[in-house]
Amino acid sequence: WEKDSIDNQFDLQDGCPFSSFDFTKDKKNSKQVIRITDINNQNSNEEKVYLPNSNIKDLDISKYEVHSGDLLLSLTGAAGFNFFIWNTDSSYINQRTMKISPKKQDNEALKFLLEPLIHSKINSIGTGQNNNLSKDTLKEIELPFPKPKEQLKLSSFITNLNDLIAAQSQKLDLLKVHKKGLMQNLFPQEGETVPMKRFKEFEKDGEWVEKTLIDTTDKKVKWSFTGGPFGSNLMASDYTAEGIRIIQLQNIGDGEFMDNYKIYTSLEKADELLSCNIYSGEIILSKMGDPVGRACIIPENIKRCVMASDGIRLVVDEKKHSKNFIYSLINSKRIREAIEKKATGSTRKRIGLDELRGIKLMLPKTLDEQQKIAECLFSLDEFITAQAEKIEQLKLHKKGLMQGLFPKIND
Repeated sequence: WEKDSIDNQFDLQDGCPFSSFDFTKDKKNSKQVIRITDINNQNSNEEKVYLPNSNIKDLDISKYEVHSGDLLLSLTGAAGFNFFIWNTDSSYINQRTMKISPKKQDNEALKFLLEPLIHSKINSIGTGQNNNLSKDTLKEIELPFPKPKEQLKLSSFITNLNDLIAAQSQKLDLLKVHKKGLMQNLFPQEGETVPMKRFKEFEKDGEWVEKTLIDTTDKKVKWSFTGGPFGSNLMASDYTAEGIRIIQLQNIGDGEFMDNYKIYTSLEKADELLSCNIYSGEIILSKMGDPVGRACIIPENIKRCVMASDGIRLVVDEKKHSKNFIYSLINSKRIREAIEKKATGSTRKRIGLDELRGIKLMLPKTLDEQQKIAECLFSLDEFITAQAEKIEQLKLHKKGLMQGLFPKIND
């Protein structure tokens, strides 16, 4: 392969330093502004910002426009820089992001090859506390490029693999949409006392009954509905390299436990904070964030942990209620909207412990019906989990192939 500079092969376009006052969260009659977080998350993150079409007319920003198929790069990355081939409608790049276009049309395949060629190299040359990459630094980098015929073969191979991953990801999204629709049918809607769809054996069981969230907790368990210390009881000296896991707000995903953030404290400190301890299989809710009130279940492999975020421990009375049913109900559209209405704050919503206690739920009269609904939804969750694992395996497979198909930095 022949070495050449990035500058000779690609046109590099920095993002626009938009004012945050230009942004809206309403996607109607607007176009997305692509930020670092959108590139890092391959645009799958829920929080996005947009430019109203009326504002676009008044701004000279045509050079910042990107279309489906354009190659984008984040220019700030504490954990490394990320590439992403834009896959949706025309949008605009924000500051600290970049659009990269092959200079020659015959070399269009190069955009699929730039990431595996350069990724490890640029991650070693960022500067400053935030690990910034400059346009000028990027221009001067020399890389070995394959000849056009090999470029096409490699890009075709990578594109097919990417298409396979995208198809499997779409299947995952459809499963999630299916579950959401199922939940709307299996739980009563606002103002209703029975669900639209009901298992045949429970059709004559009459109306569901109204309870509050606190009514579902196990009164025999101390601190069965309580919040964390929000960090006020933890100092830098309390953090340890290993020990009892500390659950942060970032760990409370929207219907799933996020295992990426791992910090620990000592057993002694966990014993001191007993009111904030949570155990495997218990439900934890967020009092803060977007969306507020999201819930997850502590995985079985975490036997004991300490809540140091804006989290709420919820221990269900399993003699009267199905824990998995209550968990699914909390994640239903009706309850999420009820929590959202009681939350306060404009940029980041927050809800108090007392407000959460009083959230009203509609529950089947019998434990059997609760369990039947929970089994249905959790069996679908197993399909979703298996599909997510399949996608992760494909990504690992791709990563291994990339290491074999491209030269190392000094080769």
